[in-house]
Amino acid sequence: MPVIIPKDLPARNTLIQEDPGLVIDPEQAEGKPALDIAILNLMPQKITTEVQLLRVLGKSHYHVSITLMRMGSHQPKNTPIEYLQTFYKTFSEVENQTYDGLIITGAPVETLEFEQVDYWSELTDVLRWRKENVWSTYHICWAVQAAVYFEFGIPKYQLPAKVFGVFSHTKNEIKDGLLAGIHDQFLMPHSRHTEIHRDDIEQIPELHVVSVSEEAGVFLITSTDERQIYVTGHPEYDPYTLRNEYERDVRKGLKIDLPKNYYENDNPLNPPLFQWRDTGPLLYANWLEKIVSKSMIKSR
Repeated sequence: MPVIIPKDLPARNTLIQEDPGLVIDPEQAEGKPALDIAILNLMPQKITTEVQLLRVLGKSHYHVSITLMRMGSHQPKNTPIEYLQTFYKTFSEVENQTYDGLIITGAPVETLEFEQVDYWSELTDVLRWRKENVWSTYHICWAVQAAVYFEFGIPKYQLPAKVFGVFSHTKNEIKDGLLAGIHDQFLMPHSRHTEIHRDDIEQIPELHVVSVSEEAGVFLITSTDERQIYVTGHPEYDPYTLRNEYERDVRKGLKIDLPKNYYENDNPLNPPLFQWRDTGPLLYANWLEKIVSKSMIKSR
């Protein structure tokens, strides 16, 4: 069912062009039961990330009402303050609210120590707040590393080369849940310079490793109460995201290899192979299903 977003949110036009059924206006949603989901968007290209996440959430079985969040202690360089003030709420504006779900995105700050990130103190406030005010939180990429470091002291490790491409994953166990409907082996994209180690995670009784990749490492972790979801890859990526990242780094003169298992015959002249087309949205849909099974859907 569609996501509920403001009429004038720029991402709306992109989504409607793809599929008019992906979005609905707040006025049209009046009185409909909906999940309240907040998205703490830490990525520099705000609209691109909005489109990616709203797209996959709009393919679930539930109406989802979206609140976009930002760090008030950080001023992004790529997004006008007027845009943020119009469409985003700071943490201080929502900290007295409760939500069915929260998504915390990754951020391009992996090479910094966590305490060097200028919004680290505010982010730790969010991580404390989510325990009491959010039924389930879905952490993505760097947000995974930040959360497990803050809560459990699990370190991140610099990789010798960027994990970049589409990798095969296996389930740690076969049962219904976040990977319901997904094959025992499945493909997902990754894009990061650092990682966390399975050995460190398995020392923490409150955490459970659900899925791993031989090449890309740990992929999916949950807390034992299944309220905290940690995904080190990017199931929400569209088919061209890795291509755009590769071309961006080439333009900057950075050392970057072609994304693995991404182009047919590893030829960048070929279109990308969208090998997570179905599994990406399904993982998000299963997360929403898990929320619904554990909590009440609010009536607007």
